Amino acid sequence: MSIEEYTKFANENPMCYLATVEGDQPRVRAVGMWYADETGFWFQAQTVKALYKQIQKNPKVEVYFTMPNFSKVMRVSGKVKIVEDMEIKKKCIAERPFLKTMGITEPDNPLLAVFHLYTGEAYFWSMADSMKEASIPRAKF
Repeated sequence: MSIEEYTKFANENPMCYLATVEGDQPRVRAVGMWYADETGFWFQAQTVKALYKQIQKNPKVEVYFTMPNFSKVMRVSGKVKIVEDMEIKKKCIAERPFLKTMGITEPDNPLLAVFHLYTGEAYFWSMADSMKEASIPRAKF
């Protein structure tokens, strides 16, 4: 499968579960992905959140996307990088208007964190794959 099939699924199902690590303890939370494209998967958070502090210390994450009825899921694992590009942050503010209600109106606001899952692998899973997870094809990006 191509990365386009995975990014299409993510864009159609942007509510997902993102796992990070804090020390030796996994942490998972529901988040809304910003968007996905051929370069990977893009997210936004606030710098005061534990999520931000965790990815600063350990950039390895896993994201679980699912269709609303859980009939098909996608797992994406890899590394994230924190993005400081002001044009990308400006785009984030324009496309995520709820940020303005948090007082984030300018790309240089120290509360705004954008991060990019830029390398890793993705695969689809369904109940039919339950006993053969290790043999499911993966797409590297």
